[in-house]
Amino acid sequence: MFDFFKENKNAIYGGLIATIFTGTGIFMLGNVSGYEAKHLLKESLNGLNMLCNTIVLASATIMALLLTLLSVSFGSDMTLKKLHYQQVLNIAKFNVILFIAALILFQFFNIPIIESDNVPMNWYSVIYWITLASTSIISGMMITVILMLYRAITNLIAIIGLGKDHPMLSNEALDEEIEKEKEEM
Repeated sequence: MFDFFKENKNAIYGGLIATIFTGTGIFMLGNVSGYEAKHLLKESLNGLNMLCNTIVLASATIMALLLTLLSVSFGSDMTLKKLHYQQVLNIAKFNVILFIAALILFQFFNIPIIESDNVPMNWYSVIYWITLASTSIISGMMITVILMLYRAITNLIAIIGLGKDHPMLSNEALDEEIEKEKEEM
């Protein structure tokens, strides 16, 4: 677990900054009463549903893109270290957590709480704050996944596309390239 944070600290920092930024904007609204919270929930429900739906779709697309990334990695002439595949696995794990969280929130937002007469009015402010905090968190998680994916893709571009000497290249591949260059000289 510690390696995950160490290896992906920049992506995690980016996600945390986004979460804090959106969360700060939300909490600047101040306290809202139950009636105000119910009204604000009613007004923002479509947008919250759209956000969760977008994140669910993006997460599913990212999983498909990871399969493409793996096929490009495996089909490359160069041998990549296990670190690259661990990086892709970390993206997939974090992305699945994001997918599940967004899907649960999407289902939660489809419960007709606002239409219910049995919910005490003071609960609406709690539901409102939990809703806004959770959407800030999943937005930050989405940014984290995108930054992790960006890092993996830029590493592959540097290795495969630009042919750069990279720490993710297996030593066997580097040794073979050095030998080929010696033979060509």
